[in-house]
Amino acid sequence: MPISSAPQTVQITCPNCRQPYQTQVFSLVDVTQHPELKRALMAGQINVAVCPNCGFVSMLGTPLAYHDAAKQLFLVYIPSELGLPAEMQERFIGDVTTLSMQSLPEQASKSHLLTPRRFLSMASLIDAVLDAEGISKEVREQQRRVVELISQLAEALPDQAGFKQLVDANRAAFNEEFFGMLGAYIQASAREQRSETAQVLALLQQRLAEVLGIDLEAGDEMDSETGGDELELNEVLQRIEEAPDERLAAELAEVRPYLDYSFFQAWTTRIEALQQEGDTAAAERLTQRRQQILELVEQMDREAQAMFEAGATTLEEVLQADDTRAALQGLGDRLDEAFMMVLSANIAAAERTGQSEVAARLQALGQLAFEVLQENMTPEERLINELLAAETPRDSQRTLRNNAALVTPEFVTQLNELADDQEQRGTQAIAEQLRRLAREASAMLF
Repeated sequence: MPISSAPQTVQITCPNCRQPYQTQVFSLVDVTQHPELKRALMAGQINVAVCPNCGFVSMLGTPLAYHDAAKQLFLVYIPSELGLPAEMQERFIGDVTTLSMQSLPEQASKSHLLTPRRFLSMASLIDAVLDAEGISKEVREQQRRVVELISQLAEALPDQAGFKQLVDANRAAFNEEFFGMLGAYIQASAREQRSETAQVLALLQQRLAEVLGIDLEAGDEMDSETGGDELELNEVLQRIEEAPDERLAAELAEVRPYLDYSFFQAWTTRIEALQQEGDTAAAERLTQRRQQILELVEQMDREAQAMFEAGATTLEEVLQADDTRAALQGLGDRLDEAFMMVLSANIAAAERTGQSEVAARLQALGQLAFEVLQENMTPEERLINELLAAETPRDSQRTLRNNAALVTPEFVTQLNELADDQEQRGTQAIAEQLRRLAREASAMLF
C-alpha cells in the first residue's frame, strides 16, 4: 500500500461474520497538515474498522507514523504482532520520513524527522503525544484525583453533615481546575443524554457553592470556575431561546452550569429590549420560556435529590432485614448505582466520625451486595470485572490468556459495547480501558 498522509481505502474481511467490506487506513497521521486528526487519534478512531453487516469493531494492526512539526514530534508505531522484518520496518520509516519532510516549508526545522521514536503499542504512542501536549503523568494523576473527589462528593450528597465535612477537608482542592472539570462533566453528561448524571452533578455544583460561600448571584466567580469561557453566555441564551419545547429539557440539562443569576439577568434584559422595541409578542414568548426554564431546573434538582433519597431508603430497608442476603437478592433493579453510592457515603461518614463498628458492618454489606451482583453475572461479565480490576495492563493480559476459552468474537463485541456505554456516561478512562481490552482480546482470535 503506498504511503500517504491521506487515508487509503482497503478491503478487509470481518473476523466475526466473514463479510468483506472496505475501510480506510492511515499510514501517516500528520497533525501539522490535518490538526483534526489529533482528536481522532486520542479518541481511538484511527485505523479502526466497523463491519457494516454485524457491527464488529476491528483494530487494524498496521504501521502508523505520527507527525507534529509544532511539537517537533515524529513517532512511529509498528505492531510487534506483524513480525515485519527489519528491512521492511526501515523502508516504512524512510517513506513516512520523506513524505513528512516534503510537506514542510523549505525553511522549517526537520531535525526531529531524522530521529523518530519507535513504539510497540498504540497506547504508549498516545502517552507520548499527551506528554508533548504538556499533559504529563503528574497532571493526569492530578486529574484522576479531581475525578475521585467529584465521585466522593456525589456519594456524600445525601448526608448533609458528611458532605460539609468532606468539603471542609478538601477546601484547597476547589480551584479553577476542579470547577472546570466539574462543569465539563455536567455538559458532557447532558450532551450524551445521561440526564440523571447531569442532574446529580449540577446539584453537587449548587451544594458546593452553598458550602463554600460562593455567591451564585454574583455570576462572575462561578463563571470563571466552571469553564464559562468554553460556552459563551450569548450562545447559551440563543440555544435556549431557539430550542423547541420538546428539546428544552435536554438543552437545559446540557447548559445547567450556566443557569445562574447572570443568565436570568441577561434573559430579562432581552425581554426588556423587546418591549422597548414594541415587539410585545416576542417579549411575551421569552417571558413564558423563562417560567418554563425555572420550573424545569427545579424539577431536575428535585429528581437528583429523589434518586439519592431512594437509595437511602433502600439501604435502610436492607439494614433492617433479618436476612441481609435475601433482602439484597430481592431488590432487583433497586440494587443500583444510587444504592451503592449511598452505601459508600455512609461508610465514609462512619469512618470520619470514628464509628468503626458501623463502618465495618456497612463494608461487609457492600461486599455482600457485590457478591449478589456477581451471582447474577455471566462468566463473561465476571471476566470483564476481573480485567477492569487488574492493577496493570500486563495483569489484564495474563488474565485474558488464562481465560482464552471465553475470548470469542461475541466477547470482543461486548467489550466494545460496554466502552460505548461508558463513553456515554462520561467515564472516559474506563471506556479507554475497555477499548484496550477489546483490542487485546481481538488479537487473540487470529
